[in-house]
Amino acid sequence: MHIDTGRDLRGGQRQLLLLAAGIRESGHGQVIVCPEGSALDHRAAADGFRVFALPAHDLGHAHGLLQLRQLLLSEPWQILHAHDGRGQTLAWLASLGMPVRRVASRRVTFLPDTRARHRFIYTRTCHAVIAISEFIKGLLIKSGVPERKIEVIPDGIEIPAGLPTAETRARARRGWRFAEKDFVVGHVGSFTEEKGQDTAIAAMAPVLARLPQAHLLLAGDGPRWASLEASAKGSAIRAAIHLPGRVENLSEFFAALDLYIMPSRAEGLGSSALLAMAHGLAVVASRVGGLPEVVTEGETGWLVPPNSPQALAASIIHAASDRGRLAQFGSAARQAARRFSSDIMRARTEALYRRLGM
Repeated sequence: MHIDTGRDLRGGQRQLLLLAAGIRESGHGQVIVCPEGSALDHRAAADGFRVFALPAHDLGHAHGLLQLRQLLLSEPWQILHAHDGRGQTLAWLASLGMPVRRVASRRVTFLPDTRARHRFIYTRTCHAVIAISEFIKGLLIKSGVPERKIEVIPDGIEIPAGLPTAETRARARRGWRFAEKDFVVGHVGSFTEEKGQDTAIAAMAPVLARLPQAHLLLAGDGPRWASLEASAKGSAIRAAIHLPGRVENLSEFFAALDLYIMPSRAEGLGSSALLAMAHGLAVVASRVGGLPEVVTEGETGWLVPPNSPQALAASIIHAASDRGRLAQFGSAARQAARRFSSDIMRARTEALYRRLGM
Protein backbone atom coordinates (compact mmCIF):
# COMPACT_ATOMS: atom_id res chain seq x y z
CA MET A 1 0.00 0.00 0.00
CA HIS A 2 1.38 3.40 -1.08
CA ILE A 3 0.10 6.43 0.83
CA ASP A 4 0.53 10.05 -0.26
CA THR A 5 -1.60 13.00 0.84
CA GLY A 6 -0.36 15.66 -1.61
CA ARG A 7 -2.85 17.44 -3.88
CA ASP A 8 -0.44 18.13 -6.76
CA LEU A 9 1.58 15.88 -9.02
CA ARG A 10 5.12 16.81 -8.04
CA GLY A 11 8.36 14.90 -7.68
CA GLY A 12 7.28 12.67 -4.80
CA GLN A 13 4.05 11.64 -6.50
CA ARG A 14 5.87 10.90 -9.77
CA GLN A 15 8.35 8.71 -7.89
CA LEU A 16 5.45 6.83 -6.31
CA LEU A 17 4.00 6.12 -9.76
CA LEU A 18 7.36 4.94 -11.10
CA LEU A 19 7.76 2.61 -8.14
CA ALA A 20 4.19 1.32 -8.41
CA ALA A 21 4.71 0.55 -12.10
CA GLY A 22 7.73 -1.58 -11.25
CA ILE A 23 5.95 -3.36 -8.40
CA ARG A 24 3.07 -4.14 -10.76
CA GLU A 25 5.48 -5.73 -13.25
CA SER A 26 6.74 -7.97 -10.43
CA GLY A 27 3.22 -9.26 -9.90
CA HIS A 28 2.57 -7.87 -6.42
CA GLY A 29 -0.87 -6.62 -5.41
CA GLN A 30 -0.96 -2.98 -4.40
CA VAL A 31 -3.20 0.02 -3.88
CA ILE A 32 -2.47 3.75 -4.02
CA VAL A 33 -4.03 5.79 -1.21
CA CYS A 34 -4.40 9.50 -1.95
CA PRO A 35 -6.89 12.37 -1.54
CA GLU A 36 -10.05 12.20 -3.60
CA GLY A 37 -9.81 14.45 -6.64
CA SER A 38 -6.06 14.96 -6.29
CA ALA A 39 -3.76 14.90 -9.32
CA LEU A 40 -2.39 11.56 -8.10
CA ASP A 41 -5.93 10.17 -7.83
CA HIS A 42 -6.64 10.99 -11.48
CA ARG A 43 -3.25 9.92 -12.80
CA ALA A 44 -3.12 6.63 -10.88
CA ALA A 45 -6.63 5.68 -12.03
CA ALA A 46 -5.77 6.58 -15.63
CA ASP A 47 -2.69 4.37 -15.40
CA GLY A 48 -4.84 1.43 -14.30
CA PHE A 49 -3.83 1.29 -10.64
CA ARG A 50 -6.21 0.35 -7.88
CA VAL A 51 -6.90 3.56 -5.94
CA PHE A 52 -8.31 4.16 -2.47
CA ALA A 53 -9.41 7.80 -2.37
CA LEU A 54 -9.42 9.55 0.99
CA PRO A 55 -12.74 11.45 1.18
CA ALA A 56 -12.71 15.13 0.28
CA HIS A 57 -13.65 17.72 2.93
CA ASP A 58 -12.61 15.30 5.67
CA LEU A 59 -10.91 17.32 8.42
CA GLY A 60 -7.60 15.68 9.28
CA HIS A 61 -8.62 12.60 7.25
CA ALA A 62 -10.53 11.35 10.31
CA HIS A 63 -13.21 9.49 8.34
CA GLY A 64 -10.70 8.34 5.76
CA LEU A 65 -8.55 6.91 8.53
CA LEU A 66 -11.42 4.66 9.70
CA GLN A 67 -12.10 3.54 6.14
CA LEU A 68 -8.42 2.86 5.60
CA ARG A 69 -8.28 0.72 8.72
CA GLN A 70 -11.24 -1.32 7.45
CA LEU A 71 -9.38 -1.90 4.18
CA LEU A 72 -6.28 -3.00 6.07
CA LEU A 73 -8.34 -5.45 8.12
CA SER A 74 -10.03 -6.90 5.05
CA GLU A 75 -6.91 -8.02 3.14
CA PRO A 76 -3.49 -9.46 4.10
CA TRP A 77 -1.36 -6.36 3.57
CA GLN A 78 2.36 -6.71 4.24
CA ILE A 79 3.94 -3.33 3.44
CA LEU A 80 2.61 0.20 4.05
CA HIS A 81 4.82 2.73 2.28
CA ALA A 82 4.17 6.36 3.23
CA HIS A 83 5.53 8.84 0.67
CA ASP A 84 4.98 12.02 2.71
CA GLY A 85 4.82 13.06 6.35
CA ARG A 86 1.07 13.12 6.76
CA GLY A 87 0.82 9.79 4.97
CA GLN A 88 3.28 8.40 7.49
CA THR A 89 0.98 9.39 10.34
CA LEU A 90 -2.05 7.88 8.57
CA ALA A 91 -0.20 4.62 7.93
CA TRP A 92 0.77 4.34 11.58
CA LEU A 93 -2.64 5.14 13.04
CA ALA A 94 -4.57 3.00 10.55
CA SER A 95 -2.39 -0.07 11.15
CA LEU A 96 -1.89 0.02 14.92
CA GLY A 97 -1.81 -3.52 16.25
CA MET A 98 -1.59 -5.11 12.80
CA PRO A 99 1.24 -7.38 11.57
CA VAL A 100 2.38 -5.03 8.79
CA ARG A 101 5.72 -3.36 8.11
CA ARG A 102 5.74 0.40 7.62
CA VAL A 103 8.19 2.27 5.37
CA ALA A 104 8.53 6.07 5.18
CA SER A 105 10.20 8.03 2.37
CA ARG A 106 11.99 11.23 3.34
CA ARG A 107 12.59 13.85 0.64
CA VAL A 108 12.40 17.21 2.40
CA THR A 109 15.46 19.03 3.70
CA PHE A 110 14.15 21.00 6.66
CA LEU A 111 15.05 19.96 10.20
CA PRO A 112 12.29 19.19 12.73
CA ASP A 113 11.26 21.62 15.45
CA THR A 114 12.52 19.24 18.15
CA ARG A 115 14.95 16.34 17.94
CA ALA A 116 12.99 14.26 20.47
CA ARG A 117 9.77 14.56 18.46
CA HIS A 118 11.50 13.53 15.23
CA ARG A 119 13.20 10.57 16.88
CA PHE A 120 9.86 9.44 18.33
CA ILE A 121 8.07 9.71 14.99
CA TYR A 122 10.63 7.72 13.04
CA THR A 123 11.29 5.21 15.80
CA ARG A 124 7.67 4.37 16.57
CA THR A 125 5.75 4.91 13.33
CA CYS A 126 7.89 3.01 10.82
CA HIS A 127 10.24 0.07 10.51
CA ALA A 128 12.47 1.63 7.84
CA VAL A 129 13.14 5.08 6.41
CA ILE A 130 14.12 5.67 2.80
CA ALA A 131 16.39 8.71 2.38
CA ILE A 132 16.69 9.87 -1.22
CA SER A 133 20.28 11.06 -0.75
CA GLU A 134 23.23 10.82 1.61
CA PHE A 135 22.49 14.43 2.51
CA ILE A 136 18.98 13.51 3.68
CA LYS A 137 20.40 10.54 5.59
CA GLY A 138 22.75 12.92 7.41
CA LEU A 139 19.83 15.18 8.35
CA LEU A 140 17.86 12.21 9.67
CA ILE A 141 20.76 11.04 11.82
CA LYS A 142 21.27 14.58 13.09
CA SER A 143 17.58 14.64 13.97
CA GLY A 144 17.91 11.52 16.10
CA VAL A 145 16.77 8.78 13.73
CA PRO A 146 18.76 5.56 14.32
CA GLU A 147 21.13 4.98 11.41
CA ARG A 148 20.24 1.28 11.29
CA LYS A 149 16.70 2.21 10.18
CA ILE A 150 17.81 4.38 7.25
CA GLU A 151 18.22 3.09 3.70
CA VAL A 152 19.56 5.46 1.04
CA ILE A 153 17.65 4.87 -2.21
CA PRO A 154 17.91 7.81 -4.62
CA ASP A 155 14.90 8.82 -6.67
CA GLY A 156 14.83 7.16 -10.06
CA ILE A 157 14.40 8.47 -13.58
CA GLU A 158 13.47 6.83 -16.87
CA ILE A 159 16.50 6.87 -19.18
CA PRO A 160 15.54 7.76 -22.77
CA ALA A 161 16.65 5.23 -25.35
CA GLY A 162 18.67 7.81 -27.24
CA LEU A 163 19.60 11.47 -27.45
CA PRO A 164 17.48 13.95 -29.41
CA THR A 165 18.27 13.94 -33.13
CA ALA A 166 19.25 17.12 -34.96
CA GLU A 167 15.77 17.14 -36.49
CA THR A 168 14.12 16.83 -33.06
CA ARG A 169 16.27 19.64 -31.71
CA ALA A 170 15.51 21.90 -34.66
CA ARG A 171 11.77 21.23 -34.38
CA ALA A 172 11.78 21.84 -30.63
CA ARG A 173 13.64 25.13 -30.99
CA ARG A 174 11.30 26.27 -33.75
CA GLY A 175 8.39 25.53 -31.44
CA TRP A 176 9.85 27.91 -28.86
CA ARG A 177 10.92 30.38 -31.58
CA PHE A 178 14.61 29.99 -30.82
CA ALA A 179 17.21 30.29 -33.56
CA GLU A 180 20.00 27.75 -33.89
CA LYS A 181 22.57 30.39 -32.89
CA ASP A 182 20.71 31.16 -29.65
CA PHE A 183 22.09 29.80 -26.36
CA VAL A 184 19.10 28.42 -24.44
CA VAL A 185 19.28 27.80 -20.70
CA GLY A 186 16.38 25.96 -19.07
CA HIS A 187 14.85 24.63 -15.89
CA VAL A 188 11.64 22.77 -15.05
CA GLY A 189 10.06 22.58 -11.62
CA SER A 190 7.45 23.92 -9.26
CA PHE A 191 7.67 27.67 -8.74
CA THR A 192 8.43 27.75 -5.03
CA GLU A 193 10.89 29.66 -2.89
CA GLU A 194 13.34 26.79 -2.60
CA LYS A 195 13.62 26.22 -6.37
CA GLY A 196 15.26 29.61 -6.93
CA GLN A 197 13.77 30.69 -10.26
CA ASP A 198 14.13 34.31 -9.10
CA THR A 199 17.90 33.78 -8.91
CA ALA A 200 17.88 32.52 -12.50
CA ILE A 201 15.94 35.56 -13.70
CA ALA A 202 18.31 37.91 -11.85
CA ALA A 203 21.28 36.18 -13.49
CA MET A 204 20.08 36.97 -17.01
CA ALA A 205 21.13 40.65 -17.05
CA PRO A 206 24.87 39.87 -16.64
CA VAL A 207 24.50 36.86 -18.96
CA LEU A 208 22.99 38.98 -21.74
CA ALA A 209 25.73 41.57 -21.35
CA ARG A 210 28.18 38.87 -22.54
CA LEU A 211 25.79 36.60 -24.49
CA PRO A 212 23.20 38.74 -26.31
CA GLN A 213 21.77 35.61 -27.95
CA ALA A 214 20.97 33.90 -24.60
CA HIS A 215 17.45 32.86 -23.57
CA LEU A 216 16.07 31.55 -20.27
CA LEU A 217 13.24 28.99 -20.42
CA LEU A 218 11.60 28.30 -17.03
CA ALA A 219 8.88 25.65 -17.26
CA GLY A 220 6.43 24.67 -14.53
CA ASP A 221 3.81 26.24 -12.34
CA GLY A 222 3.25 26.84 -8.65
CA PRO A 223 2.59 29.57 -6.08
CA ARG A 224 5.34 31.94 -7.27
CA TRP A 225 4.70 31.65 -11.01
CA ALA A 226 2.39 34.67 -11.35
CA SER A 227 4.62 37.07 -9.42
CA LEU A 228 7.78 35.98 -11.25
CA GLU A 229 6.02 36.12 -14.62
CA ALA A 230 4.92 39.69 -13.88
CA SER A 231 8.45 40.57 -12.75
CA ALA A 232 9.94 39.13 -15.94
CA LYS A 233 7.46 41.03 -18.11
CA GLY A 234 8.34 44.27 -16.40
CA SER A 235 12.09 43.87 -16.81
CA ALA A 236 14.28 45.37 -19.51
CA ILE A 237 15.31 41.87 -20.58
CA ARG A 238 11.80 40.44 -20.85
CA ALA A 239 12.33 39.23 -24.46
CA ALA A 240 14.96 36.77 -23.24
CA ILE A 241 12.89 35.27 -20.39
CA HIS A 242 10.18 32.68 -21.12
CA LEU A 243 7.77 31.27 -18.53
CA PRO A 244 5.39 28.99 -20.45
CA GLY A 245 3.82 27.29 -17.43
CA ARG A 246 3.44 23.51 -17.24
CA VAL A 247 5.11 21.59 -20.08
CA GLU A 248 3.86 18.09 -20.84
CA ASN A 249 6.46 16.95 -23.40
CA LEU A 250 9.70 17.08 -21.43
CA SER A 251 11.68 15.29 -24.13
CA GLU A 252 11.06 18.16 -26.55
CA PHE A 253 11.68 20.65 -23.77
CA PHE A 254 15.14 19.21 -23.07
CA ALA A 255 15.85 18.93 -26.80
CA ALA A 256 15.51 22.71 -27.13
CA LEU A 257 18.14 23.45 -24.46
CA ASP A 258 21.88 23.96 -24.54
CA LEU A 259 22.33 23.95 -20.75
CA TYR A 260 20.25 22.99 -17.71
CA ILE A 261 20.29 24.90 -14.42
CA MET A 262 19.22 24.08 -10.86
CA PRO A 263 19.41 27.37 -8.90
CA SER A 264 17.86 25.73 -5.82
CA ARG A 265 18.07 27.01 -2.27
CA ALA A 266 17.24 23.53 -0.94
CA GLU A 267 17.09 20.18 -2.71
CA GLY A 268 16.79 16.65 -1.38
CA LEU A 269 18.39 15.18 -4.49
CA GLY A 270 17.49 16.96 -7.75
CA SER A 271 15.59 14.53 -9.98
CA SER A 272 14.90 17.13 -12.69
CA ALA A 273 18.66 17.68 -13.03
CA LEU A 274 19.08 13.91 -13.40
CA LEU A 275 16.41 13.83 -16.08
CA ALA A 276 18.15 16.64 -17.96
CA MET A 277 21.45 14.76 -17.67
CA ALA A 278 19.80 11.63 -19.06
CA HIS A 279 18.89 13.73 -22.09
CA GLY A 280 22.54 14.64 -22.58
CA LEU A 281 22.64 18.07 -20.92
CA ALA A 282 25.36 19.47 -18.70
CA VAL A 283 24.04 21.12 -15.51
CA VAL A 284 24.85 24.20 -13.47
CA ALA A 285 23.51 23.54 -9.96
CA SER A 286 23.59 25.11 -6.54
CA ARG A 287 25.93 23.49 -4.05
CA VAL A 288 23.08 22.55 -1.69
CA GLY A 289 21.43 19.41 -0.37
CA GLY A 290 21.84 16.34 -2.53
CA LEU A 291 22.78 18.19 -5.74
CA PRO A 292 26.56 17.58 -5.30
CA GLU A 293 25.69 13.86 -5.32
CA VAL A 294 24.15 14.36 -8.77
CA VAL A 295 26.40 16.92 -10.49
CA THR A 296 30.17 16.37 -10.52
CA GLU A 297 32.12 19.61 -10.81
CA GLY A 298 34.26 19.68 -13.93
CA GLU A 299 32.82 16.42 -15.31
CA THR A 300 29.06 16.68 -15.74
CA GLY A 301 28.60 20.36 -14.94
CA TRP A 302 29.34 23.14 -12.47
CA LEU A 303 28.40 23.80 -8.84
CA VAL A 304 27.74 27.35 -7.63
CA PRO A 305 26.72 28.98 -4.34
CA PRO A 306 22.94 29.38 -3.85
CA ASN A 307 21.32 32.83 -3.92
CA SER A 308 24.08 34.17 -6.17
CA PRO A 309 22.91 35.47 -9.57
CA GLN A 310 26.50 36.57 -10.25
CA ALA A 311 27.95 33.08 -9.73
CA LEU A 312 25.17 31.48 -11.76
CA ALA A 313 25.69 33.98 -14.59
CA ALA A 314 29.45 33.39 -14.59
CA SER A 315 28.98 29.62 -14.93
CA ILE A 316 26.44 30.01 -17.73
CA ILE A 317 28.84 32.28 -19.64
CA HIS A 318 31.69 29.85 -18.97
CA ALA A 319 29.60 26.92 -20.21
CA ALA A 320 28.71 28.75 -23.43
CA SER A 321 32.31 29.69 -24.15
CA ASP A 322 33.32 26.19 -25.25
CA ARG A 323 30.67 24.17 -27.09
CA GLY A 324 33.00 21.19 -27.42
CA ARG A 325 33.50 20.97 -23.67
CA LEU A 326 29.77 21.45 -23.14
CA ALA A 327 29.02 18.48 -25.40
CA GLN A 328 31.63 16.40 -23.56
CA PHE A 329 30.05 17.24 -20.21
CA GLY A 330 26.62 16.40 -21.63
CA SER A 331 27.82 12.97 -22.73
CA ALA A 332 29.36 12.30 -19.30
CA ALA A 333 26.14 13.52 -17.66
CA ARG A 334 24.08 10.97 -19.59
CA GLN A 335 26.36 8.15 -18.42
CA ALA A 336 26.24 9.38 -14.82
CA ALA A 337 22.44 9.52 -14.90
CA ARG A 338 22.26 5.79 -15.61
CA ARG A 339 23.21 5.15 -11.97
CA PHE A 340 19.86 6.67 -11.03
CA SER A 341 17.58 4.72 -13.37
CA SER A 342 14.07 3.95 -12.17
CA ASP A 343 14.80 0.23 -12.57
CA ILE A 344 17.56 0.49 -9.97
CA MET A 345 15.30 2.45 -7.63
CA ARG A 346 12.51 -0.12 -7.98
CA ALA A 347 14.83 -3.09 -7.41
CA ARG A 348 16.41 -1.57 -4.30
CA THR A 349 13.02 -0.63 -2.85
CA GLU A 350 11.60 -4.10 -3.46
CA ALA A 351 14.71 -5.60 -1.86
CA LEU A 352 14.04 -3.45 1.21
CA TYR A 353 10.43 -4.66 1.31
CA ARG A 354 11.63 -8.26 1.21
CA ARG A 355 14.16 -7.71 4.01
CA LEU A 356 11.34 -6.34 6.14
CA GLY A 357 9.41 -9.56 5.69
CA MET A 358 7.39 -9.15 2.51
